[in-house]
Amino acid sequence: MAVATINCFSDVLEVGVTFTVVLPQVTQAQVGVESVERVGDPPVLYLLHGLSDDHSAWTRYTSVERYADARGLAVVMPAVSRSFYADEAGGHRYWTFVSEELPQLVRTFFRVSTDPAQTFVAGLSMGGYGALRLALTYPERYAAVASLSGAVDVRALMREPGRARLNEVIFAGEVPPEADLFSLVRSGRSLPPMWIGCGTEDILYPMVRDFEAAAQGVGADVTTLYEPGDHVWELWDAQLPVVLDFLLSHGDSARSSVAAR
Repeated sequence: MAVATINCFSDVLEVGVTFTVVLPQVTQAQVGVESVERVGDPPVLYLLHGLSDDHSAWTRYTSVERYADARGLAVVMPAVSRSFYADEAGGHRYWTFVSEELPQLVRTFFRVSTDPAQTFVAGLSMGGYGALRLALTYPERYAAVASLSGAVDVRALMREPGRARLNEVIFAGEVPPEADLFSLVRSGRSLPPMWIGCGTEDILYPMVRDFEAAAQGVGADVTTLYEPGDHVWELWDAQLPVVLDFLLSHGDSARSSVAAR
């Protein structure tokens, strides 16, 4: 496996940005690592962080490198501060960065698949919201999406005490329909396959179940995993291999061949 941290300039944000990329590598002598050799450029997952994290969180707190290498998967992990992956009313255009500029930067610097059938998005907490918003807004770009303990109901979150930044800086007191997952899932557009997971002791669990019900109510293809646990990395690390297998099962994986080491 190879890991690269990219520092470059964003024209959209008008500031330097950082993102981490995990790239699969087939090795001959490395002990204890399972890798997958693929024909052509590897499939790519955009993996989004939570509210208190950054681009380094997934590699610091989970075994995403090993999980991705064993599946021949490239993983892109951007840093977006506490933006809720939105074009902030009083700040930066993080939604435009993640949805438009980031994939262009990745294609500029790396050889990864540009095929929507080989492109996936997932995230945890705030990143679960961001992943679902991306996939529900642009279902033609992603083969599948996953949300781990997602902060899926931003309208409800804005009503909670201590959410002044969410109200004032990000949404300026009003969540537009294009930023509301419930509006998006009921919009009548095509919906990608969704994986939704959460710990049953998580404070976000009720809203996650509400979103699941809304998605299933319009006939969406939804796979769920609810397990005992709170809003913690121990749960997300355990669920990540399940998530990756779900995502890849909805992509075109017929061209891969396994090379175990």
